[in-house]
Amino acid sequence: MARSTTLRLRGLWLQIHKWIGLILAVLIIPVSLTGSALVWHDWLDETLNPARHAVSGPPELSPSAYAAAAGQALGPGEQVMSIRYAEGEGPVQVVAARPPQPGEGRPVRTNVWLDPADGRVLDVAASNEGAVRFLHVLHGSLMIPGLGRQIVGWVGVAMLVSCLTGLWLWWPITGSWRRGLRWKRQNSTNANLHHQTGFWILLPLAMLSFTGAWISFPAFFGQFEASRPKGKSNGGGADRMRAMRARPLADPQTSPDRALELARPHATGPLVSIGWPTDQAPEWKVGFARERGAAEVEVADAGGEVTPPRPPRAETTARLMRRWHDGVGMGWLWQTIIFIGGIIPAVLAVTGIVMWLRSRGWRAKLKRKRRGRAEPVPQPAE
Repeated sequence: MARSTTLRLRGLWLQIHKWIGLILAVLIIPVSLTGSALVWHDWLDETLNPARHAVSGPPELSPSAYAAAAGQALGPGEQVMSIRYAEGEGPVQVVAARPPQPGEGRPVRTNVWLDPADGRVLDVAASNEGAVRFLHVLHGSLMIPGLGRQIVGWVGVAMLVSCLTGLWLWWPITGSWRRGLRWKRQNSTNANLHHQTGFWILLPLAMLSFTGAWISFPAFFGQFEASRPKGKSNGGGADRMRAMRARPLADPQTSPDRALELARPHATGPLVSIGWPTDQAPEWKVGFARERGAAEVEVADAGGEVTPPRPPRAETTARLMRRWHDGVGMGWLWQTIIFIGGIIPAVLAVTGIVMWLRSRGWRAKLKRKRRGRAEPVPQPAE
């Protein structure tokens, strides 16, 4: 009785596992492959856009000089919004806000890359342009406006279920679990490849699936944030959208050079960014590097009052989930694991489809053979 129950459950998990793979293969493959590529985001950007990184030396100019150099490459109505300095050798990136367009969804910025040594313009591009940006959008929303992020989140949930059902199907019906580690469990190389790669990538793939779902549904998973006060809703998405729609002040009373001068006494490390005052937050935000995150010093644009940086906050669960998912700051070994964890789902999808097609072939052949045996033998005419 127990064995028959096990076999029935195994058949149920097989159907769930099979149809998740077959129905969602067209979504799993692009999501997994783009995620794998984005592990090496910085390397990709340098490889695909070498002109942006053709710097001749370290930063030598004032923030005002960089803003003026970038202004020559900006269009009418575009205003400098922030300056970002590279960690180590790299370009200075100036971000400018475009005038709002009727019916525009997510605001588009203009990025200007400058040679830090002399302010020479290296490249100019909109924030929604370029191959790396395309990979980000495809991975995060499948290029589908509005519902794309939720669709990717449900793909993550389905992949997590597929991992759990796949482990059940991998486990040998009889004998020790070590039998599952054998390469030749079946006569098909394709099936053996599916079973073995699926088993060895199971834990990283389950982690990537779960963290991907967490990132896609921040409002739902935000309820489990230990650092969030009870009863307080998670409005992070709305807050980010309001911040993105902010416009830099057209004529700030304090210059960026003066804001940096006032912020310097509170520096915790090298300068990493300068943010312009906006219509929503009329303060300069000067960021300095520190061990955990950036230390942001606020300088009031009107009076020059300085607000020292806040102590580093404990890492939120949401931030931890994102670091586990994209590998930022996790070291080369972890990044290599999740890089492989992005490639394997595409391999599993392809090998799973091949297994299904072959099973349909031999089932149809067996059915024809049985039908032939069941047909009555014709009697000779008298």
